[in-house]
Amino acid sequence: MFRQLLICSLLVSVSALAQASTIRPGQKVDLVVVDKSASKMEVFFRGKLIKSYRIAMGDNPQGHKQKEGDQRTPQGRYTLDFKKADSAYYRSIHISYPNEEDVLRARALGIKPGGAIMIHGQDPKNPMTPEEAQKFNWTNGCIAVTNNEMDELWQLIDPGTPIEIWP
Repeated sequence: MFRQLLICSLLVSVSALAQASTIRPGQKVDLVVVDKSASKMEVFFRGKLIKSYRIAMGDNPQGHKQKEGDQRTPQGRYTLDFKKADSAYYRSIHISYPNEEDVLRARALGIKPGGAIMIHGQDPKNPMTPEEAQKFNWTNGCIAVTNNEMDELWQLIDPGTPIEIWP
């Protein structure tokens, strides 16, 4: 009897865990988190990790984006505010950089903060396979995933989704 209860309890736990870490068709993630030092982006639904992606970033990924052309990926809390289906890099989802704080910092330094920071797919001119390209930081400050992953993210993310980008 004890053995049957233990097996039943384990099956219920495994089933609950499987349901907690998947998203049902039509549902959208409610948070995207980027860990720059790990070259990783994770998507969450109700606090549960749904999926993790290997990302490529700007050529100079350490530190917060300060100015236009510095090849850095910003850090902080932003919003994924619109989608661009006809991106030069397959598809893209715009990150709301620069925010008010970024603009004020750049203004105080007398520089332009830059912009057009996106999550996007692969460079169509790159001769490497998507998996090879993801091993390098090659963007101008954007966050790149493979085109197949971008298709997945396109379905999971709606405009207005928060994104946190951490060092």
